[in-house]
Amino acid sequence: MNKADRNTDTAKTLFDRIWESHSIIVRDDGDTLLYVDRLLTQENSFHAFDKLRADGHAVRNPGQVFCFSDHYVPTRQGTVPPPEITNMVEIIKGDAAQYGARLFGPDDPDRGILHVVGPEQGITQPGLIIAGADSHTSTHGALGAFGFGVGSSETAHIMATQAIWRKRPKTMRVTIDGRPGYGVTAKDVILAIIGRVGAGGAVGHVIEYAGSTIAGMNVEQRMTICNMSIEAGARAGLVSPDDKTIDYIHGRPYAPEGAEWDMAETWWRSLASDADAVFDREVAIDAASIAPMATWGNSPEDVAPIDGNIPDPSLEQDEFRRRKMERALDYMGLTAGMRLTDIPIDQVFIGSCTNGRIEDLRAAASVLSGRKARIPGIVVPGSRRVKRAAEAEGLDRIFIEAGLEWHDAGCSMCVAINGDNVGAGKRCASTSNRNFEGRQGRGSRTHLVSPMMAAAAAIEGRLADVRTYEGKA
Repeated sequence: MNKADRNTDTAKTLFDRIWESHSIIVRDDGDTLLYVDRLLTQENSFHAFDKLRADGHAVRNPGQVFCFSDHYVPTRQGTVPPPEITNMVEIIKGDAAQYGARLFGPDDPDRGILHVVGPEQGITQPGLIIAGADSHTSTHGALGAFGFGVGSSETAHIMATQAIWRKRPKTMRVTIDGRPGYGVTAKDVILAIIGRVGAGGAVGHVIEYAGSTIAGMNVEQRMTICNMSIEAGARAGLVSPDDKTIDYIHGRPYAPEGAEWDMAETWWRSLASDADAVFDREVAIDAASIAPMATWGNSPEDVAPIDGNIPDPSLEQDEFRRRKMERALDYMGLTAGMRLTDIPIDQVFIGSCTNGRIEDLRAAASVLSGRKARIPGIVVPGSRRVKRAAEAEGLDRIFIEAGLEWHDAGCSMCVAINGDNVGAGKRCASTSNRNFEGRQGRGSRTHLVSPMMAAAAAIEGRLADVRTYEGKA
């Protein structure tokens, strides 16, 4: 049965329910005007506020707009950014004040990356449509929200109207079953998925992640999965709400309370995809087949198991793909057939909206505890709440005693800002989400890995198989 042939009144996906409940108008060309529940902005959103002022518009619902200082704030104590960077941080303070939006600014005790702060504050809730001025807004799908990135003109449109035009995407379900082995984390699972379907494999689709592996993950691990959905070309990533979702949201600052909580919980539990719901595409993966992963090229699809080798472009039949591989190997200074564990690493970065949550820091600390790093590195919590929690558990001491730097919250080395960057020709084992050319600094070479794998690389000074640390104190 094709999705077009099924009875949509009796079998719906989570995405169907969100889309249809937010549809205002459907044009003849198929474009739909959608109500937007939350808008998340950051320092680069100044163009949208400028447009709002130029057009003479007010923000329709200031209580639904949230501003974050995350991309440009320094995370290293004592860092004084250049004037143009300082100005970016100051501009969003003025914009938020003028239009009455909640700002998680530089001095806010709950400051952090918008995709970390949104969920931990309870701003992110199941069934919502969340637009964000950042491509990794797909992160919020881990709590059953339809989250997607928007540009400046769309951001201004949403602020003025609380709505946006969108063409309805197709749906794709990725089912992962089984119990991952030691050292195989959510980051390894999503890298394995991208390696399987390709960087453009989910173009035009919203991915829903399902299966026993996803059910066994906590909400923070699901955020890592949904965060990198965009790296597979997807419009968004989703996980149907369950008990873990409800428990995660309960009691957070922006969560409903009292009778409103009871109503919200009932609705949230009704959103999950029906057992007989049909998707436009299905992909199934056995978690037991996934090893700790590491990228070798300049796309997240350029990934291999850590016990594997760099592929040989000459064996690639597709000419475009072959040339892309050759360019990547040239840029990365690697050769076909080389073992990943023979790749030297110059520094490590543990943080970002992908892997900067307390769960990630605990995982990295479990490997680094009692050990020394051979190479420098920085650890950057995704929010100040995460920072406080890590310090209360003594994780910061583990990192510092291992020889790594402990920073304040922010995007940091993921976007190569305020001196947190990788030098030309240098290699970084990074827990971030993108390994594009120059992403972490001009000429930088990025290998995407999990927090556990980054910790192992710090200890060994090369890409290393973290499974060798299993059971070792």
